[in-house]
Amino acid sequence: MASRCSCRAATSFNGASGLIPSYRASSRSRSTTRNLESALWTCAQKHSFSTAPSRRAAATATAAKPAATPVRTASSTYAAKPSTYTPKPAASTTTSSTSPSAPSTPSTTSSASSPSKPSPPLQTQNLTNGLNDAPPTPSPHDPSTPIDWTISFHGLSSAAFSPEAAAHLLAPINPLDVEIKPDGIVYLPEIKYRRILNKAFGPGAWGLAPRGETIVTGRSVTREYALVAHGRLVSIARGEQQYFDPEGIPTATEGCKSNALMRCCKDLGVASELWDPVFIRSFMEKNSKEVWVEHVATKKKKKIWMRKDMKEVRYPFKEVKG
Repeated sequence: MASRCSCRAATSFNGASGLIPSYRASSRSRSTTRNLESALWTCAQKHSFSTAPSRRAAATATAAKPAATPVRTASSTYAAKPSTYTPKPAASTTTSSTSPSAPSTPSTTSSASSPSKPSPPLQTQNLTNGLNDAPPTPSPHDPSTPIDWTISFHGLSSAAFSPEAAAHLLAPINPLDVEIKPDGIVYLPEIKYRRILNKAFGPGAWGLAPRGETIVTGRSVTREYALVAHGRLVSIARGEQQYFDPEGIPTATEGCKSNALMRCCKDLGVASELWDPVFIRSFMEKNSKEVWVEHVATKKKKKIWMRKDMKEVRYPFKEVKG
């Protein structure tokens, strides 16, 4: 087939304009020249000689093997043998790009070096919506079972105590037993209430029974208690006590119990004078004085109340001239 082609001895390759005859027919007519060019182009198509690869094949070949791309010049001759420039398919490139990567192994260093879980914070309650400690509905008492004082009202106002017990409960308080706080509030120490109850009912014949759970808020502790004497419910009161540090909560629970005892004793008439304004004014006039003191740590001066029979001011204050 190559022998029948007249293009073999007279063609050259030009990368910009394709196949162009290397001679110029000076004596022939233009029609003959056109016929020759047409014949040469037809011959090239029959032999499937592609002088320039397609854009897609060129791009794929460049991506597959950039260094193997042949460089042709304008002086290279046109051969009948099929061109060896055959771009490799891009399958290898696609395979390499889509091959799954090895799964990464999670590191155990972070879990090993992670700090231990902190201790849970102190659970406190908010008193905005109430205490949420309503007592359960009492049921009829079975004489064969012990009385549950957390819910029972057994013996409440069933009968009066003996005249001997009432005499101890309603006896006037001794002014020497009354204490005065620095802000001028008068009070009876908690041990005095216990002594009066022991005189009236006898040791072991009375007690405080909790009526609900201890409620701890951000600043105080509160709980409801019932005063029981001779197997009868006498009074119910809620005690409260402030605290300033979480470590002081156990001490605050005891102060809450003492506060409830003092409030329950009001129903029995114990030290009832301390809630009488007339008695308070008379007592303060006879047994109290107001002095200037200075705080030992802060050096701040202020006035405080104290008993007249006290010789010196208690720490952390010291008496100074106003």
